[in-house]
Amino acid sequence: VQLVESGGGLVQAGDSLRLSCAASGRAFSDYGMGWFRQAPGKEREFVAAISWSGGSTWYADSVKGRFTISRDNAKNTVFLQMNSLKPEDTAVYYCAAEGFHSFSSTGSEDARAYMHWGQGTQVTVSS
Repeated sequence: VQLVESGGGLVQAGDSLRLSCAASGRAFSDYGMGWFRQAPGKEREFVAAISWSGGSTWYADSVKGRFTISRDNAKNTVFLQMNSLKPEDTAVYYCAAEGFHSFSSTGSEDARAYMHWGQGTQVTVSS
């Protein structure tokens, strides 16, 4: 699976951004997807995840109510709509594809549940 993120940029606090992640190389509707982020000097952290069908979603407490994950299986793309952005949301954002049925065994918030990762897209929120 190849994953390519886009949509990052520099915005002000309170603004919105929509990240996209285009997938190729494997039947997109076969696996769940997730977004993680890594700020300078910090470990990579879970942001949001969505099941293969889109019927289930999970969010980190820090983004709940502000971010929305969605997917379009016809376009092999997963999205992360980010509203009310804060300076602490500044990070490189990575999308990731679930390993074989890993959500059920490992949990969608665990990076070990993901087999493939994109190269990341920078999001910078100024105050």
